[in-house]
Amino acid sequence: MLPALLFACSTNYVPKPAGYPRIAFPSRSYQMYQAACPFSFKYPTYATIVKDSSEGALPCFLDMKFPQFNATVHLTYKPVSSFKNLYEMTEDARTFAYKHSVKAEEIPDSVFYIKTNHVSGIFYDIMGNTASSLQFYATDSANHYLRAALYFNTHPNKDSLAPVINFIHADMDTMIRSLHWH
Repeated sequence: MLPALLFACSTNYVPKPAGYPRIAFPSRSYQMYQAACPFSFKYPTYATIVKDSSEGALPCFLDMKFPQFNATVHLTYKPVSSFKNLYEMTEDARTFAYKHSVKAEEIPDSVFYIKTNHVSGIFYDIMGNTASSLQFYATDSANHYLRAALYFNTHPNKDSLAPVINFIHADMDTMIRSLHWH
């Protein structure tokens, strides 16, 4: 029995890394969102926009759904009534982004300003196994404020979600660059 036991111990076993299914991304194409809200922007044709149906949602609270990715970008629009009001909303956006710091590895933020459209704000790229990976707010600093946050309807796993997050990141960039206030 001893020789068989020694033979079994000499086999080198190497575990295989976890594999993830290949994700087929749709071809990029965009359409304009124009409704009763005081803004418009381009959004992907493979996404749908519906009104937020949660309790307490205001008329221009929207959900941009990506059913093929089991993901939603929640959009919150509020009018700016004063400098104090704008400050409170931008601080809320920062607070919401940094609530993920418990699980986040890093939260780089980037300021953007699109002079031709009077759009400025901050984009938060929340890295790690967090509930929300991408968030931004955009404003004209006088009348309009729009906040967006990407959430997946699944347990966060940065390795498997990374390709989808990068894909939707480009869509959110397009949304910001095409944003117009009315």
